[in-house]
Amino acid sequence: MYQKLQQCVQAIRARTDFVPSVALVLGSGLGKYAQEMDLVCEIPYADIPGFPCSTVAGHDGRYLFGYVAGVPVVAMKGRVHYYEGYDIADVVLPIRTMGLLGAKTLLLTNAAGGIDPTFVPGDLMLITDQIASAVPSPLRGPNLAELGDRFPDMSEIYDRSLREQVRQVAGECGIPLREGVYYQTAGPNYETPAEIRCYRQAGASAVGMSTGCEAIVAKHMGMKICGISCITNMAAGILDQPLAHEEVQQVADRVQKQFSHLVTAVMKRLK
Repeated sequence: MYQKLQQCVQAIRARTDFVPSVALVLGSGLGKYAQEMDLVCEIPYADIPGFPCSTVAGHDGRYLFGYVAGVPVVAMKGRVHYYEGYDIADVVLPIRTMGLLGAKTLLLTNAAGGIDPTFVPGDLMLITDQIASAVPSPLRGPNLAELGDRFPDMSEIYDRSLREQVRQVAGECGIPLREGVYYQTAGPNYETPAEIRCYRQAGASAVGMSTGCEAIVAKHMGMKICGISCITNMAAGILDQPLAHEEVQQVADRVQKQFSHLVTAVMKRLK
């Protein structure tokens, strides 16, 4: 796997010598964030040998290299998910690649279902912690000692100082910000009401099908991590209505401007 990572890095370096300080994963609601960037280079995942490509409609699948508020950023426009059939090590390969390209800070974004009954679709939630035991650990197998320790500490996956900066920025921008624990499931099916009740008792505030495994490998590499979820729908059983992917996309599109504004403001603070 480490050799595969090096091959990915070499393929990218053959196209650009851009060195990012921040890695950004653009989840649903930030699909048009490229408009906020001063782009230097774009590389489709398909152009990188051995790189996983998204099979989900609406997930473009490319790296964006450029500047946001003067900060050198590499952004993932589209991510891959465990439910697409990839091995968990391939799901997180893009995150590890960004770390090897030079990124020291990772900002994860996603669309999530609200478990906390006080949430409403359109809320933005700062991730304070996570539960990712529903998918295999991405650190399973031989340890990549070049990246990190065999048994990395996960007592503070989401960096305390970054969380405080996001709170301050949201307050300055007048953007309401919820907080809570994110639960990653395997997908692709939505959860049952009984499962949601279980997750709620476990302390989860929102649920989705990404992010947790990505945060684990970033922490393993020593990156500082921050996560923000867009609550695009209420989870199964919270409201008396079925779940639909179309609703997720509609709400993500509706809050796109506010979500983009918050991310850009956070980038300015990181500078």
